[in-house]
Amino acid sequence: MTDFQAHENTGTIVVQDRHKFDVAALRSYMQEHVSGFSGELEVREFAGGQSNPTYLLNAGNQQYVMRRKPPGKLLKSAHAVDREYRVLSALQDADVPTARTYALCEDDSVIGTWFYIMEYLDGRVIWDATAGPYSPQTRGEFWDAANDALAKLHNIDYASVGLSEFGKHTDYIARQLTRWAGQYEYTKTQENPYMDSLIEYLPNNIPDDDSCTIVHGDPQISNMMMHAERNEVIGILDWELSTLGNPLSDFAYLCRPYRDALRGADLTALGIPSEEAFVEAYCQRTRRSGIDNWDYYLAFNMFKLAAILQGIAKRVLDGTAASGHAQAAGAGALNMSKVAWAQIDKSVKLDEN
Repeated sequence: MTDFQAHENTGTIVVQDRHKFDVAALRSYMQEHVSGFSGELEVREFAGGQSNPTYLLNAGNQQYVMRRKPPGKLLKSAHAVDREYRVLSALQDADVPTARTYALCEDDSVIGTWFYIMEYLDGRVIWDATAGPYSPQTRGEFWDAANDALAKLHNIDYASVGLSEFGKHTDYIARQLTRWAGQYEYTKTQENPYMDSLIEYLPNNIPDDDSCTIVHGDPQISNMMMHAERNEVIGILDWELSTLGNPLSDFAYLCRPYRDALRGADLTALGIPSEEAFVEAYCQRTRRSGIDNWDYYLAFNMFKLAAILQGIAKRVLDGTAASGHAQAAGAGALNMSKVAWAQIDKSVKLDEN
């Protein structure tokens, strides 16, 4: 297996010192709470990801995945593994690709933080669907599969799966702006005029569309597990930011690369559908006639990502980030906010990739 293939398949590493816990205590918990669990427990840590530490658990002939809150001081409402568990459990019999859940532990005394156990999905994580050693046809299939998976999520009637109380039904973008502006200010480490402009502009120009569905909050192809052989999504991953909200803002997050990593790229040569075709496919799948105020939704999501990146940068300084790559990601907050503001202020000049 090449280094790239190991990365693509979400390779595991020896559990990092800051993420170690009492394995015997976890084994005792699983014996009591996970149906069918048996055997000795072997634990490895997944190398990818920066938020909730994620582990591969091997026991007997079974494999499981555990996600936990990271140790240390955390932002209020961040790393909500209980929300991840709730939405995954609600969706496991719906027409949305997800992993099955087994147990949620809200007792810090077991391994030090809250955690949950879910099904291990044997597939591929495509870390970079804009490049990598893929044929144009394969790359296009990745993008279409992601479009289809997110459309399926947005087509779910949240009341029918017991998620009516999973979030407020109105004012999603306004509430998100308040949340992320606040978290940005809390984790701010340098002056950023683009974020200042976005924080002033976005709340005063929210589109008049208060559609409400289950939203993932961080939909991107690298947060979806592809089938081991077929180019179809078998599981949407990392539900930490999920809630009820505006599906257009959720879909715009998936489309962000068109204005960032793919800016100026030859999409035809890459096999990636045009932005217009991608939006049209989503609209057909969700029975929409089109999307108004598209640039706003893109700017909103880039603003949110910039705030997330800034939070990662602060967590690196605090020593609670779950990945060695987090510092580089945090350094991108200024650039992402500039790209976000360029969606609103067309006079901002951005270099072509």
